[in-house]
Amino acid sequence: MLPNKRDHGWGYTLEVLVFVYWLASGTSYRVVSQVFAVPRSTIHRMVHAIADDLMAILPRVICFPEQDDLEATGEGFCRLAGHSAFRKAVGASDECHVRIRPPGGVTRQCYVNRKLFPSLTLQAVCDSSGKFLDVFVGYPGSVHDVRMLRNSPIYCQPPYPPRGYALLGDGGVPMPGGSHSNNHPLQGACPGASGGTL
Repeated sequence: MLPNKRDHGWGYTLEVLVFVYWLASGTSYRVVSQVFAVPRSTIHRMVHAIADDLMAILPRVICFPEQDDLEATGEGFCRLAGHSAFRKAVGASDECHVRIRPPGGVTRQCYVNRKLFPSLTLQAVCDSSGKFLDVFVGYPGSVHDVRMLRNSPIYCQPPYPPRGYALLGDGGVPMPGGSHSNNHPLQGACPGASGGTL
């Protein structure tokens, strides 16, 4: 999916390796430059070029399934759960904290989460095979999951899940789709299923 032609002497494989190393290690361009024996300005250009390539293909890789694929997605959740009640589930949403080095000053405390380490919050929706369907990131760790969800595009402009389907999520977090209809697709199939959350 990524283009592999560049007009310089460095191979595209090296560019991807540099990018992955930089991303995984969280080190500076100077350190990556020393590890790969490539000038620091070239490391900067490589990292930004690969990031631009990834952003260009992002909408094709992280996207909601087409209407025709919703039934297969629900069947995947049925297989995982071992119960047919999940045939209308077309995604699972959760949040996690990504550890960061927080900014200094008075804003530092905003990034400290309930587990007492500084973080950014990542919200993701995945299908039954673990493929990302939606990603929303950037809120400081102290922000509650519900507030993040309610400010995310999936909640504010709910294109997903379509009417008659539901997202799975934590019991205390209102899922998109719950407010769109009074008849929840899983109502009666599971004890306590109501709204858009299981």
